[in-house]
Amino acid sequence: MKQLLEAINIRRSRRTFSNKALSAMHFQHLQNLMQAYNQESGLHMQLISDASDAFNGFRKSYGMFKGVCTVLALIGNASDNHLEEKCGYYGELIILEATKLGLGTCWVGGTYSKKANVFQVGENQKLCCVIPIGEVPKETRREKLIHKLAARKSKTIEQMLETDCPAPNWLTAGMKAVQKAPSAVNHQPVLFKYRNNKLTAQVKNKHKFENIDLGIAKAHFVIAAGGNFDFGNGASYVRNQ
Repeated sequence: MKQLLEAINIRRSRRTFSNKALSAMHFQHLQNLMQAYNQESGLHMQLISDASDAFNGFRKSYGMFKGVCTVLALIGNASDNHLEEKCGYYGELIILEATKLGLGTCWVGGTYSKKANVFQVGENQKLCCVIPIGEVPKETRREKLIHKLAARKSKTIEQMLETDCPAPNWLTAGMKAVQKAPSAVNHQPVLFKYRNNKLTAQVKNKHKFENIDLGIAKAHFVIAAGGNFDFGNGASYVRNQ
């Protein structure tokens, strides 16, 4: 967990990639991890060595992405009530593992072609979003500006946490990691509540990707604080004994 916490601190969204597939070693490492998470979660995530067709052309990526090649597709059963949240949780764990390997990543919800033939979405399955993963060049001025603007808008812990008592150290540590969790348009919609020694996390579902954001935030919290979060909007956190 310590290495994942370090990855939280250094990871940035990257939109310009080297247009190269992952090395065989990196691809196999992430594929093994993905398969383990698929078995644990019931998801059907796919690591695609060349998904560039889903991003090629201005109409598909709106000019926001360059050089995308390898992509993690977050796919699962459409009937799973916690599908989006699971995609957020396990997708973020893979992103942080990729960060440890020195690779660039980015959460992508809409600026790609879902109709591209590279995705294998079965009957009763849903493609929620994708994550480009790959080698990245030096950060561009545009990427630095986007990161700077996003950092300015970051909420305080007090804005994301309601408590009926002073926050214990483990809770503060978890919330510091949540502050650094990516979210759609940097809305940071997840609200944590600590009352009667019970911690929950919830979203209002005002925006399309809030349940994915919920899963990402829970992943960051667990990495920093330990324990486990149940899946579900408003579900509880269980500390390690």
